[in-house]
Amino acid sequence: MAALMLAPLTAVAATVTTNFAVSVTVQATCLITASSLDFGTYVGVVAVTTSTLSITCTNTTPYNVGLGAGLAPGASVTSRQMSSGGIQMPYAVFSDIARTINWGETVGVDTVTGTGSGTAQVLNVYGQIPAGQFVNPGTYTDTITATVTY
Repeated sequence: MAALMLAPLTAVAATVTTNFAVSVTVQATCLITASSLDFGTYVGVVAVTTSTLSITCTNTTPYNVGLGAGLAPGASVTSRQMSSGGIQMPYAVFSDIARTINWGETVGVDTVTGTGSGTAQVLNVYGQIPAGQFVNPGTYTDTITATVTY
């Protein structure tokens, strides 16, 4: 009797596939950072300086940036005051390099507008102390709140 020779079995791979949905809802959002508005040393003549705000909003998101009055008692967005030991020193912040457009906090009146691009947008804040402020020597400070409305 002759031996029967069988060929080796080969495994055949099988596959199966499926699809699944992927989704996300992007909510309009904005972030803001600020650098200090530092006038340095004041000697009685007009002092000017510039700081920056960095606004990052989702692409196509319209926004308004407002600057508050600061912390000094009685201050307003048109009469900001730095303080040192109860003594106040006036200063102003503007949205234009000529320092003629006061930067306040009322949307549609005295805020700065923009449209988000998905990347940081830099806005300059132009500060000024008027000449002739001969207040007590010392370090005068204030804190302004920058608010993005979107």
